[in-house]
Amino acid sequence: MAKKSSTEKNNRRIRLVKRFAGKREKLKSIANDMALAPEERFAARLKLAELPRNSAPTRIRNRCELTGRSRGNYRKLKMCRVKLRELASYGLIPGMVKSSW
Repeated sequence: MAKKSSTEKNNRRIRLVKRFAGKREKLKSIANDMALAPEERFAARLKLAELPRNSAPTRIRNRCELTGRSRGNYRKLKMCRVKLRELASYGLIPGMVKSSW
């Protein structure tokens, strides 16, 4: 199990990303628009830099939904490899069969 503070910090980042997504997208489109004047684009970059760091989507860490483990995660299942193997062994994941030979 991951520390509760780590998972809560990640959840806080997820909420911030959702809150600032529209504003961030608008500023990025202005900053990357080559038709605008360089001053306007630079001003948009400065405003973008003023936004909280944790509102950037790259700051979010993929974590296991069950344990909060940060490594060895499968994006599609939102689960770490340890829990995936455990649940597959019990036959709780449809379509997944433990191999044996």
